[in-house]
Amino acid sequence: MYQGKPVRLILENGMVFQGKSFGAEKTTSGEVVFNTAMVGYPESLTDPSCEGQILTFTYPIIGNYGVPANSKTNGISDFFESDRIHARGVIVQDYSYEYSHWNAKRSLSDWMKEENIPGIYGIDTRMLTKILRENGSMLGKIVYGDEDEVEYYDPTSENLVDKVSCREIIEYDYGEKKVVLVDCGVKLNIVRELIKQKVDLIRVPWDYDFNQMEYDGLVISNGPGSPDYCEITVHHIREAMQSDKPIFGICMGNYLLSKAAGAKIYKMKHGHRGLSQPVRKVGTNICYITSQNHGYAVDQDFLDDDWEPYFINMNDGTNEGVRHKTKPFYSVQFHPEAAAGPTDTLFFFQDFVKML
Repeated sequence: MYQGKPVRLILENGMVFQGKSFGAEKTTSGEVVFNTAMVGYPESLTDPSCEGQILTFTYPIIGNYGVPANSKTNGISDFFESDRIHARGVIVQDYSYEYSHWNAKRSLSDWMKEENIPGIYGIDTRMLTKILRENGSMLGKIVYGDEDEVEYYDPTSENLVDKVSCREIIEYDYGEKKVVLVDCGVKLNIVRELIKQKVDLIRVPWDYDFNQMEYDGLVISNGPGSPDYCEITVHHIREAMQSDKPIFGICMGNYLLSKAAGAKIYKMKHGHRGLSQPVRKVGTNICYITSQNHGYAVDQDFLDDDWEPYFINMNDGTNEGVRHKTKPFYSVQFHPEAAAGPTDTLFFFQDFVKML
């Protein structure tokens, strides 16, 4: 019978959870958050937006379908959302050492060992999630035995977008229309979905001045951490708004486009992380079930007069997107590319390319 080593989760408020280890045997620290998805742990862990986080899965059994191989098509991973795990640690109630899936090539624990990412299981994740919901996301650390020397790591202390963005321009030439993708920590399924639309996709670093380029449309990707570190990107977006070329933002892209439109951004108590968040299109009764992974929100009350809310979260009323009243500028807080999650809103990519 498999048995992990004794390990502890220590929260910044002093609470301690006893558990067993899986994955890499190392201490770690980060922001402890929870994700309510029932599936999709390979996608969630490789999402660059999880940089700096210790991810708690509320679904009780994790690891039961293993992890796929890191196969690639045209240089792009087929199943992962980046080239590595971005979460700093994993918390689950019941880790399944046995796995079964037609596409599985290794266990979650073995993959985490390869990536040097620690995990802890045997935790009452329902209790932990209630604490995080009531008190908000908080810093925490996973430690072995009597060790406690690791300092709490605060992801807001540094520019995480700069850590996960590409370092040079990457081009995916699949068509005539040129689309610039500002990489703030882009999920690869955004790249895949744009490529499916037969465009010449030009992926640029987060702080690159794309206004010097010839292009037909602009996409601003998702990304981790505080948007306040990305003022240079906001400046470039404002300059791009002087033309009528379509602009489409996703997640972090919603923050940055909203900041360019005059709005303010605030940190949420515990954020939205899961695959079943309902959003309503403002002015209609149209509702979509969406995949989400964010810890900040747009204060739409500060939008300039030429802008308006686009979508609203049906659970807590927070903003889920903005749009310009007359120009083709818009963004969504949720993830239309899914991976994992519902594909109800994949049409956003088709609609964007039709505008070019």
